[in-house]
Amino acid sequence: MLHRLTLRVLPHLNAIVTEPAVRKRKRLVMLAPGLIAFILYRLTKQVLPLSDPFVLLTFSGILSSVTALWAYRMGRGVPLATSIHEDGKRHWVWLLGWVGFAYGVQLSLLVLALLKLFVSYDFLLHPEGPAMMAIIISCTSVTRDAFEIGVVRLMEQHGRTVMTFPDGRGFRRWARIEPTALGRWIGLTALVAVGCSLAFAVSVEIGQTPLAQTLFVSILVSCLALVAFYTSESRSGHWLERAKQVGWFQSIRFWVWPCFTFAGTYYLVQVGILNFLIGIDGSQFFFQAGMAGITAAMMTGYCYYLGRRKLIEVQSQAGNLESLESCPFVMGILRKAGIVPEETNQGSSPALAVHSEEVRGRSYNG
Repeated sequence: MLHRLTLRVLPHLNAIVTEPAVRKRKRLVMLAPGLIAFILYRLTKQVLPLSDPFVLLTFSGILSSVTALWAYRMGRGVPLATSIHEDGKRHWVWLLGWVGFAYGVQLSLLVLALLKLFVSYDFLLHPEGPAMMAIIISCTSVTRDAFEIGVVRLMEQHGRTVMTFPDGRGFRRWARIEPTALGRWIGLTALVAVGCSLAFAVSVEIGQTPLAQTLFVSILVSCLALVAFYTSESRSGHWLERAKQVGWFQSIRFWVWPCFTFAGTYYLVQVGILNFLIGIDGSQFFFQAGMAGITAAMMTGYCYYLGRRKLIEVQSQAGNLESLESCPFVMGILRKAGIVPEETNQGSSPALAVHSEEVRGRSYNG
């Protein structure tokens, strides 16, 4: 779900996909897939055993892939043949395989886990209602994200600067550039989450119940993710200083979304995997601790990366080269990546070539 975080957290991407004209088109595009998914579910449930979780998730993933293809085409605004030629096969494999199939399966698992934990509506006991909701919600969400990605790609083709395309390449590249810092955050926060989950389970009477663990881990991990984001975004490296600059109200909003929301999402997807795919009762404390560690590792790693990306993009868009140079840590990373030359000319163009790899005519002909 990194693409969703990237689209909303990074200012330049958020500005693209929240323009009034884009939002109006997106609302219209999102009307059809939910209705079609409902009709297809009603038709296919007589033929396919959709009460089987594997069959349901496979059906949901395939339908979400088709939905992603259509929604991306609507956002991209060009024929599929043109898009495949311009964007490349690697881009389409990512779009259909990850944003479509994998993301659709994850969202379906999220819906099934939510219904089971929060309203005691267990898919394994009452398959029809949860199955229908899982398919409709996953298709609708995939439509939204694929359409937004198509719009971003369209704007890029029209010459608008897109510094971070939300396909995960930036994160993988950054992990190679800054492995020590990322590894430290991921490792330490995972250990903290595991320890706190175990402590909560053994010290509080309700601490081992799935619902209590979900809420506890979500709150804990969202706090860790917020600290990671602000630490990475701050040029001084002090998260509390950055929180004061942003303001407590904005910090609370960011804590609620995306930190708390996505922490709960990652945890619940794992609950769904254990319960509906593997068939294991995830209420044992060692499973809960493991899921807490994985959730913390993913959220803090992604938030640390997005904080650093936001810092660099805001500074580069402002053309504030002196501000970047006053942060030796960031400049050192950029020089190691070959993004900023070793000797920076103060009289150079204010448009700092931050991540020129993305800015200069990106090619998807992988």
